[in-house]
Formats: sequence, C-alpha cells, structure tokens
Amino acid sequence: MTTPDPEQRARELAAAARSAGDATGWFERLYAAAEAGDMVVPWDRGSPHRLLVQWAEQRGITGEGRRALVVGCGLGDDAEYIAGLGFSTVGFDISASAIRAARRRYPDSRVTYAVANLLDPPAEWHQAFDLVVESLTLQSLPDPPRRDAIAQVGRLVAPGGTLIVSARARDEDDDPGEGPPWTLTRAEVDAIGASGLEPVRIEDIREPESRRWRAEYRRPGRPVEGHPR
Repeated sequence: MTTPDPEQRARELAAAARSAGDATGWFERLYAAAEAGDMVVPWDRGSPHRLLVQWAEQRGITGEGRRALVVGCGLGDDAEYIAGLGFSTVGFDISASAIRAARRRYPDSRVTYAVANLLDPPAEWHQAFDLVVESLTLQSLPDPPRRDAIAQVGRLVAPGGTLIVSARARDEDDDPGEGPPWTLTRAEVDAIGASGLEPVRIEDIREPESRRWRAEYRRPGRPVEGHPR
C-alpha cells in the first residue's frame, strides 16, 4: 500500500476548502486528521525553524519578560523556542486541533496557547507585542485572503517592536505553482511594512533545494528597555 504524500494531501484539503469558499478551513481539517492518526502534518519538524534560530542567535535576541507573539504556531515548536529566550509568549493558531496538540506536546509549557484568526485578531493584540514571529503562515494562504493577512501581521507589533518573517520566495514573473505553499514575491514582502513598519533587513536566502525570504521589520517608537536590537 502506498503511503499518501503529506504535501499532496495538504494541497487536496486546501483545494477543497477554497472550492467551498473557505480558504482557511483546511488547517483545522489537516490538524484534526493528524490528531486522529490519519495524516502527517507536512511542516512538522519537531523543532523550531532553523531560519528563526539562526536569526535569534546572530542577533543575540533575549526576551527578559517582554511580550512575544507567534503567528500560526501550529504544534508549538517556534513558540517554545521564543519562550525559552525569555519572552512572555503567546502562540496562536486558527486550528483548535493544532492548539490542543501543542498543549499536549508541551504539557509544562510557559507559552499561552490560543485559538485565534490572523485575519481578525483580538483587538487587544493591536500593537501589543515587542516581538512578532511569522514563520510560514503567509505562504500557506492563497490570495485572497493573503493580502489581508499581510496587512494584519504588522499591526501586531508594538512601538519599538520587531517582526521577523520567514517564507518561501519567488520572482514576480514566476509561476507560484499549486499551493500550499504559495510562494511570496518581493512586493508582497515589502507590503508587510505598510502598517508603519520600517525594514531592518530583507534577505533572499538561496539554497540548493529552496529559496526563502527572511525579513526583519521594526516599528518606530520608543522600545521597551532591553528590547531586541
């Protein structure tokens, strides 16, 4: 018996959700199937994303109690890493099954895990976080609603705060292919700053089998003492 390809299964779920007019509904279906043992989460690495770890180590990032938010936290690996740096961390996902799985994976976690929608985040999150981590969520959304998600993610960053984004990359004229993932163009990465953020560093990282953006933004304003610089 041939084992179904996890990425192909994810594409099938995403296509079915889009056909039904619910571009984000496939996340819950995927994580629920994974909980039931019927599917593998194709992006589950069991560890924080290497580009996030590399960035934090290169920049000497420490939290010292400041607030961090991990967007689309999935099974929690990135959120746990950020909490381990000393941030008071919230990890959220649109999938309730993902949040249950994250809590089960990390039963003694200091992370606050929550079910929430990036397209309609809680009002109290507006400009509330000193560090916002967006790793691979934007690339998991077709357009629409991706442009709305791009607009929302920057609004979560507090004055003096930092946003770090990781996503697969393509040129403007390249075919985005059958997603997910739907690779991001430079114009889409630049649009992340439209909510008043300033680019610090935008890297086009090319490796033998992948090409990715790693973009760091900062909201002007007086940072919290000891804020990552």
